[in-house]
Amino acid sequence: MLQLPGEKWGFLILTMLIILVLGFFIDFVEISFIIVPILAPIAELMGINMLWFAILIAMNLQTSFLTPPFGFSLFYLKGVSPPEVKTTDIYRGVAPFILLQIMVLIAILIFPAFFGMSSS
Repeated sequence: MLQLPGEKWGFLILTMLIILVLGFFIDFVEISFIIVPILAPIAELMGINMLWFAILIAMNLQTSFLTPPFGFSLFYLKGVSPPEVKTTDIYRGVAPFILLQIMVLIAILIFPAFFGMSSS
């Protein structure tokens, strides 16, 4: 991980992509207990601000609540919606919110000072 192209930025981008893709298939608890303990020491070794890194991970995990096929929020919504609302309708309806969360995640990644953080 320390030899990735782009050093710190390569690590951050790869980490966020991995967490996002894992969020499609596994729950946030598994990501928090399995992936984060592996990545946190590497981030600390690279000199990344750990609060900023935690916020990036939290935003990414929040997005995993909405990503099909395993998004818990989607199933909660399906449970309280009328029977004529299909799961595919919910999946299509949540797409703009997923894109919005990804855009905010990218903004926090690129402009940490704007959000009161420093990247190192």
